[in-house]
Amino acid sequence: MKGIILAGGTGSRLHPLTKVTNKHLLPIYNKPMIFYPIETLVNAGIKDILIVSGRGHAGHFLELLNSGRDFGVRIMYEVQEKAGGIAEALSLAELFMVDDDQMTVILGDNVFEDNISKAVDNFKKQKTGAKIFLKEVPDPNRFGVAEIKGDKIVGIEEKPVEPKSNLAVTGLYMYDKNVFDIIRALTPSDREELEITDVNNAYIGKNQMTYDVIDGVWTDAGTFHSLYRANRMVAEKILKEDLGQRKLSKEEIESLKKNKS
Repeated sequence: MKGIILAGGTGSRLHPLTKVTNKHLLPIYNKPMIFYPIETLVNAGIKDILIVSGRGHAGHFLELLNSGRDFGVRIMYEVQEKAGGIAEALSLAELFMVDDDQMTVILGDNVFEDNISKAVDNFKKQKTGAKIFLKEVPDPNRFGVAEIKGDKIVGIEEKPVEPKSNLAVTGLYMYDKNVFDIIRALTPSDREELEITDVNNAYIGKNQMTYDVIDGVWTDAGTFHSLYRANRMVAEKILKEDLGQRKLSKEEIESLKKNKS
């Protein structure tokens, strides 16, 4: 199993923060954004990782991450020459996958609380097909939404006006190597991009898609609002861990009381 992090795009929704840097290098609390998807893969036992970034900032990723030794993994790099969609970015990983049949793909601006190691093990047993990860959300019309019948996923609709469920498709996917043949057969969308939703629906049409619903907190960080949410999510988790290891000072107790009121 290999890991692929898709960290391209222009980050236009975060201008002017992304005017001189890639959005995946922006901080989320105490770490660069790109650290979080790397850690999701590392915690699942994945040791070989490819980062696909856009032109202009590839050297910044290399300067920050080097070979991946600090994470105990091997990191390689690929450049997406122009924005062509998530599926087009994934297609650049085909040569990286020569010696492996399965991959875990994660969008570089997604932050997950869950450990996915069990899901990785289950997908290895699945051997073929694909798996996506869903999350119950209060505003499903903002996302790709999964339609479930019984225990099967029967379709994904992108940003529906009337969602068929409250299960949003997160930016975490698992595929076999047939994904590259599927991408080659895609037709560009109205945005002139190759869409990952079309890839997933192709697997669903072949009855080769499974899914997990994640329990923990998840967010992307591609807008100012979601970037703030990601910072708050990480900060609150670190604070809880910190408070669990020591006694609160009087000042901290008073601060918590004020915040509650």
